[in-house]
Amino acid sequence: MRKGLLGAVLLTGVLLLYGFVIGRTVWALVTSGSVVGAVLGGALVVAPLVGVWYIGREWWFAVQVQRLADHLHERGELPVDDLPRSPGGRIDRTVADAQFAERQAEVEADPSDWKRWFNLAFAYDASGDRKRARETLRHAVALEKASRARS
Repeated sequence: MRKGLLGAVLLTGVLLLYGFVIGRTVWALVTSGSVVGAVLGGALVVAPLVGVWYIGREWWFAVQVQRLADHLHERGELPVDDLPRSPGGRIDRTVADAQFAERQAEVEADPSDWKRWFNLAFAYDASGDRKRARETLRHAVALEKASRARS
């Protein structure tokens, strides 16, 4: 199981456990008749709702990215991670950076192609820039959605 998926499953489980355990306390605080109790009880409700929203958003993003990956896999276009690695498993950064330059040039040649953005996201990841990799995947999802809407 991938580390990110395992983390998401564990976080979802912890949030559900929190909801069950804290539920009685929230009810007692909200119905206590005290303003402070009601505010604390409300905070105990709002915090997990924010967590549920965030987790739901991340799960939905994962589903969308997986849909794109499945589409590319069906067509034999899914990027292959064949970058050389050290004995410890670290990607050779010079090769990853060279691959990144290729992927970036492909996107610049056709910025409306979601597949190129998808590939660029994995090049960002291989180069160690996870934040931009996620942003680029979000852009690929948006482009693919727009292309489906046009068809």
